[in-house]
Amino acid sequence: MSDGPFPAPTARLAPPGDVPSIEALQTAFGAERYVADRELSTALYLSLALERPLLLEGEAGVGKTEVARTLARVLDTELIRLQCYEGLDVNTAVYEWDYPRQMLEIRLLEARGEAQTAATHDIFSETFLIKRPLLRALESATEKAPVLLIDEIDRADEEFEAYLLELLSDFAVTVPEIGTIQAARPPRVVITSNRTREVHDALKRRCLYHWIDYPTAERELEIVHARLPEVPATLAGEVVGFVQRLRGADLFKVPGVAETLDWSAALLALGVERLSPELIERTLGVLLKYQEDVRTMRDGGARLILEEVRVARG
Repeated sequence: MSDGPFPAPTARLAPPGDVPSIEALQTAFGAERYVADRELSTALYLSLALERPLLLEGEAGVGKTEVARTLARVLDTELIRLQCYEGLDVNTAVYEWDYPRQMLEIRLLEARGEAQTAATHDIFSETFLIKRPLLRALESATEKAPVLLIDEIDRADEEFEAYLLELLSDFAVTVPEIGTIQAARPPRVVITSNRTREVHDALKRRCLYHWIDYPTAERELEIVHARLPEVPATLAGEVVGFVQRLRGADLFKVPGVAETLDWSAALLALGVERLSPELIERTLGVLLKYQEDVRTMRDGGARLILEEVRVARG
């Protein structure tokens, strides 16, 4: 589910630092307007209790990233996010040296006549170390362990995935010039995948696993009411019914829950209370992201689906 422009209310688990129960976790997520079912709440609880990474897979837009964001708010701790992409390497994900500052330091040492006696640690120290998300998560100075979100791991190369295995095993990073940096408090790790490629079994074995599917009509309506309580009940019911049937259509990419919320917000902004074929066609760009799918709906598909929704709703 997308964040959207809607501020989330505050909900915290008590007592601080304790692993919550499944029920408390589910309730806290609900207070943050994330509708988590029992299965997801159980997976989150076990991830916290066993201090194991949680791998969340599912189609794009079903709320995987938002799980980590909500968990950080619920635990009242920092969220550190690593967005994965093809070509991601250690310099971007873990650390790199600040070479301009190092060169400036060398010039200053030369100006003071100390270049010959300078040691390696004068240049390769933490002062000149640029900490990227993974190292920041290990060295977090916050009182509570941060939530580390490794988002869309399936977009990264297999080489980076192999590097991640070592980090998740020991929660430590070795910087040759400094030594091994060990996490005092291992971060709470959430890894997401849209399954554009299979994640290696070795990584899956280090994680607990949960698949987030498209919600049922009842749960999706609950999500819309939780995130957008201003949407009229009739409009929310028609939107959810339309999207649910759209997911069964022969489309290039069916909409996720994020698109349901975006479309509901767009319709709310237009001040409408019920769907119409003309309104649907004018706002399809909020719901569908491929021209082929938009054309299919404009060729009578939207009108037919809306009629089915209204018949089903009585």
